[in-house]
Amino acid sequence: MQIGMLYAATAYILWGLFPIYFKALQGIAPLEILSHRMVWALAFLLVVLVSRRQWSWIRRVLRQPKVLAGFAASAMLLSINWYIYIWAVNNGHVVDASLGYFMTPLVNVLLGFLLLHERLRPAQWTAVALAAVGAAWLTWQAGHPPWIGLTLAFTFGGYGLLRKTAALGALEGLSLETFLLFPLAFGYLAILALNGQNAFVQASMPSKWLLAAAGPITAVPLLLFATGARRIPMSTLGLLQYIAPSLQLLLGVWLYHEPFGAERLSGFAVIWSALAVYSMEGLWRAWSTRAP
Repeated sequence: MQIGMLYAATAYILWGLFPIYFKALQGIAPLEILSHRMVWALAFLLVVLVSRRQWSWIRRVLRQPKVLAGFAASAMLLSINWYIYIWAVNNGHVVDASLGYFMTPLVNVLLGFLLLHERLRPAQWTAVALAAVGAAWLTWQAGHPPWIGLTLAFTFGGYGLLRKTAALGALEGLSLETFLLFPLAFGYLAILALNGQNAFVQASMPSKWLLAAAGPITAVPLLLFATGARRIPMSTLGLLQYIAPSLQLLLGVWLYHEPFGAERLSGFAVIWSALAVYSMEGLWRAWSTRAP
């Protein structure tokens, strides 16, 4: 239990510190950073798979078109999520990005109701309604919907929904997703190189190392999360998941000095209250189930 909490908390802390990494690459276009992330992540994952001799699943998956189609869809959602997040961080929207990951648990509940026909309990309906009120308030005071947060929440929620019903584990699934995305990413980088626009060729040595580090930076937190998630209850995991957006919010406000006035704080407060209702109801149900 304790080592599982350590693994999961470490994963969320690393995810929460992602803005620092992407800010260090601010001079490179988000799409190029995304492409490097895919290429180097696949290289790192192949090393892990070879070292663990964990490649027997590849032949089985290649014979299942439905599995490949499902992972192609999850890979597309993941790439959209990554791109929007990188763009948001490097364009001064770290706070907006944190909102997306605060809202993701509630989006998961809503998608489960809409697509999996799961029945929502009254407290869950209350949490979803409060989140909708918070998003409406942010829309009204900003003059436009919080599209960064909503896009991140729904793409990651959809990704989680597809992975929930997937036939592969975390390592194999991420490896397949990056393999499917690799031709697009490598092809884009090759076109940039042919036109003399590949930032990796022209960048300083520290920037080159940072781009190459995208492989382990992408894969290690996910592997830590997958290991920790198997050892701790979902209720505990649900509370730990707020570490990442909380760190991102603190970085956006205190380190990068993004605006966070009273009006914006009010909208976030309503969404935080929705998360409190959702989390407390989950803890109460977990406790009442174990009590007998």
